[in-house]
Amino acid sequence: MCPDKEGVNMWGWGYIEKKVEPEKGGKIRTFDGGATRDTEVGKIDYEGFLSPLVLKAYGEYMNFHRKQSDGSLRDSDNWQKHYGENHFAVCMKSNWRHFMDIWLEHRGFKSRDGIRNALMGILFNTMAYLDKLLKDELKGEK
Repeated sequence: MCPDKEGVNMWGWGYIEKKVEPEKGGKIRTFDGGATRDTEVGKIDYEGFLSPLVLKAYGEYMNFHRKQSDGSLRDSDNWQKHYGENHFAVCMKSNWRHFMDIWLEHRGFKSRDGIRNALMGILFNTMAYLDKLLKDELKGEK
């Protein structure tokens, strides 16, 4: 049996990698049709960590906001080009506006566009902020 390996992933978050060696009687899953797969031990469970309802709503929000004020349609990945040298400030200021909307709605008051749009705006700005942060880290700039 291989020992478990403790370490840090590329982003600096700790993890424990479970080493699993094939053994007779149970480390390989066999399905009714005869297909075989390794166990799920140590694998990231994206299906469990993410919500399809949230991702669907987010995709719809992003698609709606592709239309620009001049009527043109921006590419879906346009946001990944970032917002220049003030990228983090642009994301943070927008995040605060959306947060205020969530807070207002949470306290029973009307906001600019409702709580759902505010939550989507925070998700968008958080992703944009984190996208640049991670890319800068990979390039050794942060």
